[in-house]
Amino acid sequence: MLGDMNPVYSSLGTTIFETMSSRARAMGAINLGQGFPDGEGCVPVIRAAADALTTRSNQYPPMAGLPALRQAIATHYARHQQLDLSPEEVIVTSGATEAIAASFTALIAPGDEVILIQPLYDAYLPLVQRAGGVARLARLEPGSWRLTPAALEAAAGPRTRLIVVNNPVNPAGAKLSHGELADLAAFCVERDLIAICDEVWEHVVYDGARHIPLIAMPGMRDRTVKIGSAGKIFALTGWKVGWMCAAAPLAAVLARAHQFLTFSTAPNLQWAVAEGLETQDAWIADSIVGFQRSRDRLAAGLTAAGYRVLPSGATWFLSIDLAASGIALDDAAFCDRLVEEIGVAAIPVSAFYAEAPVTHLARLCFAKADAVLDTAIERMSAARSAFVR
Repeated sequence: MLGDMNPVYSSLGTTIFETMSSRARAMGAINLGQGFPDGEGCVPVIRAAADALTTRSNQYPPMAGLPALRQAIATHYARHQQLDLSPEEVIVTSGATEAIAASFTALIAPGDEVILIQPLYDAYLPLVQRAGGVARLARLEPGSWRLTPAALEAAAGPRTRLIVVNNPVNPAGAKLSHGELADLAAFCVERDLIAICDEVWEHVVYDGARHIPLIAMPGMRDRTVKIGSAGKIFALTGWKVGWMCAAAPLAAVLARAHQFLTFSTAPNLQWAVAEGLETQDAWIADSIVGFQRSRDRLAAGLTAAGYRVLPSGATWFLSIDLAASGIALDDAAFCDRLVEEIGVAAIPVSAFYAEAPVTHLARLCFAKADAVLDTAIERMSAARSAFVR
């Protein structure tokens, strides 16, 4: 029986996020590795979920999602991103990762080539392979993190059918510009590609910027799967409520894959997210201000301690450049010593690469309380003096 195990999964280790969080727990370290806030999240949404447990049905909701939530998602995107989605073009999933898995299962045929853009979320590659796809890799270079037409063309092959786009980009903390999105849309239209857009960080953008969804670009309305996450919007990562948005013909195929994965998501959480999307715009705006303040606090503290901090315009993450900080360790060795000797967990950015990894960057989550960030800064100041000889 063991000999029949799927090699795509049996050969993989535990995800870097779980590994570093486990080590942080074992060492009693501050966890700036895995991306979750240490605050309550959106309390009105939590209360709505608690209320729904006792006042609404706890039986199977419709497979595609509660009608109220599908309508709330469509209305939310009409208000915030001027999209013209109908509720029938929204499929609710158990988190964005399930939405990604359903999209790959539904749309990849054996032998199809799929462009993945490095750095990439670690689930993309094994899920593409499990669906029978062949990954072709494009690359964003550290610092600018720009997606160029040349990189896209170099990655395209004779059987390329899909491209997976994470925007805003984790771990880069960057967002694709209008020009980059226009080039990407033209590339997809010219090659007749479907774009699977992981946009879970769409509301977590800073410095007055606004998210532009690829589905809104010319030619992309009928060839884009837009994926979102309530966990990121409301800072409730454990809820695992996500969704896929696509034109009706695509949505129908996505729903068929979804029904054989999780089938449905906890109804009380769906009711609560629907209420939150309808009523909590002010909370979302305030949370962005708070996360930006935390970003600035961590960046300023690390800079004062002698670290070179890369800009972060989105997500809950920033990266430090080890080489530019005078640290002659690669990212994996630095993160190992940081958690074991200094008591701070971080993520080596090389974990976000399938080949030719960048090895001089370490990612830190700043969605933490001030006291936690201040203690981490104090410890990392000591780390730099220990690591720089």
